[in-house]
Amino acid sequence: MKWPKIKIRREAVERALIISSAALVLLLSLKRTSTNNEPYEEPLNEIPEVSVSTTQTEDTRQTVVYYEDGDGYLVPVQRDVARQDGIAKATLELMVQNPRNDMDAARLGLVPIVPEGTTFDLDISAGHARVDMSAQALNAEDKQQEENMRTAIVWALTEFDTVNDVNFLIDGKARNTLTHGTNIGGSYTRVGLNAEEDSAATFADSDEIQVFFPAQDGRLLVPISRTVYGTGDVATAVFEFLRGPKTDSGLETPLDQSVQLLGIDISDGVITINFSGNFTKIAEQSDGGVQAMRALMLTCTRYPGIKKVRILVDGKPYQLPVTDVPTFANIASDVENSYPEVMMIE
Repeated sequence: MKWPKIKIRREAVERALIISSAALVLLLSLKRTSTNNEPYEEPLNEIPEVSVSTTQTEDTRQTVVYYEDGDGYLVPVQRDVARQDGIAKATLELMVQNPRNDMDAARLGLVPIVPEGTTFDLDISAGHARVDMSAQALNAEDKQQEENMRTAIVWALTEFDTVNDVNFLIDGKARNTLTHGTNIGGSYTRVGLNAEEDSAATFADSDEIQVFFPAQDGRLLVPISRTVYGTGDVATAVFEFLRGPKTDSGLETPLDQSVQLLGIDISDGVITINFSGNFTKIAEQSDGGVQAMRALMLTCTRYPGIKKVRILVDGKPYQLPVTDVPTFANIASDVENSYPEVMMIE
């Protein structure tokens, strides 16, 4: 089934426009046709529902959903969902294409990654998750969607402390590959999220680090996996953050390329980073450097023991545009409230 293509216009507008656009998308989606060209109708009360709330209460809990952006990156988003048994399975269901999930993702400028109609049977035991997907999971449009679906499921499940690795089944049967050749045989762990092309192959004395960069529209932070020589410690991560994303990556270079790293010190959970004077150009960014600093903080604090980031410029303390260390890269309610958009249908 072919879904309407959703684009995001980068203009700040009234929330009412979002609501009217969402209604239009929902109306169009209910008029789709199935693969046998018969009219397709899906009453709202039959759409798989996982209640999503923008404000956490006693009846909700937080979970992390992985969506895809317009450049093909997987973007983690923290959402509040109704408190329920089987929260891991409910998280996977939020990533399946259907009218309700499409609208939730589109408000963030993202799209769900799992083909429409896919259902899950999930078993978690002794740190191992076995995901049995229905045959609709074979309906991905191309290999990129397949690979992103596999990675999104692995990372979403391993967000839970009870899951260390993930195995896949299709309709209860083991299968080595999906339709377009993506491997799903064996066990998968938490590596390779948005791996850079030249980082796909490992080499002797190498390690994988994760660096956060802002998307070019400034709305979201995107984690990138990069293979580096030597040990992938926090100092290496800061150096790679300073280098910025690859050319034509679709991501924003957070710091001026003339900035130099003068030194790093770690003590009592605080990492102190000394940059050269051109670091102050961060204040000239459209948001005053907020997203760039959040990206740097997230890059550093993912390492055990790092609780705070302190910045020096030429050895002198620099007042950051943000004071609190972010708890997560992208929180759905924050993104929706800060960056209202218009959704257009093609």
